[in-house]
Amino acid sequence: MKLSPVQKLLGFIPNRLQLAGGWIDQPFVSRHNPKPPGSMVVVQIEPDFRPMDRSGIASGTRHIAMKLWKGKLPNRPLDELVRELYDAENRGKKNPSGSQDMIGLVYPGVNRLDYDFKIHGGVFTSHIESCNSPRVAKWLSYVLHLIPVEPRPNGYSPLGVKNLSPAWVAKLGQSGQDCYQAIVKMDAKKLGASLNLTMQCWEKLLPHVVRHPALRVDLLPILQAYQKQYLGAMYSGCGGGYLIVVSEKPVPGAFQVNVRVAQK
Repeated sequence: MKLSPVQKLLGFIPNRLQLAGGWIDQPFVSRHNPKPPGSMVVVQIEPDFRPMDRSGIASGTRHIAMKLWKGKLPNRPLDELVRELYDAENRGKKNPSGSQDMIGLVYPGVNRLDYDFKIHGGVFTSHIESCNSPRVAKWLSYVLHLIPVEPRPNGYSPLGVKNLSPAWVAKLGQSGQDCYQAIVKMDAKKLGASLNLTMQCWEKLLPHVVRHPALRVDLLPILQAYQKQYLGAMYSGCGGGYLIVVSEKPVPGAFQVNVRVAQK
């Protein structure tokens, strides 16, 4: 098969989207969950566009994977690849990135990641539930719309304020469970509600995710406007990145992604 110039440029390692429940993969969050496991959802997407860096789509992790595996995922057990990539990225880091970044790049389809602080110290999942239905993937590709907002700026950190209320941590973990159920049932309304709940949790637990002096864009008014007009919305990561909108109709200025499922 002859590769196009764009395919050669982008490589074959997938991209990933984080949906509801993000931050529950961090042990400093999951340790406060009174109802473990808490869940989050990651979706593997085709590498058919170049994401903005520092925008919550694991572009930094993917860059390391491209070097580590020479542009293509190895044919080895997926959990082994996750740990290898986690070690490569986080060696010597004071604040390691969560394992959901690596899982999203390695595991195809839609994946519910369950985290329990008592299992693997909350660093790795206690369980992964995956959906690789082509029908579900096509539907999800249709209802997700991405609007570029702005990458998080240099010098920005979301960790300056931590209000780790167990009640809100439990809601965060529940939002991931709700999200996965909504996707496999192809329920756009409930999918949007799970994204909205995640943003409420982020604002309560880690307010600098959406409000910080270093941010040049006022993120909350943008988020709230799209949540009112469409079924739901959330940011792709801390500090902005992309606004992910759930809608069964076109969203002006947005583009859509192609959810990638396991190849038979």
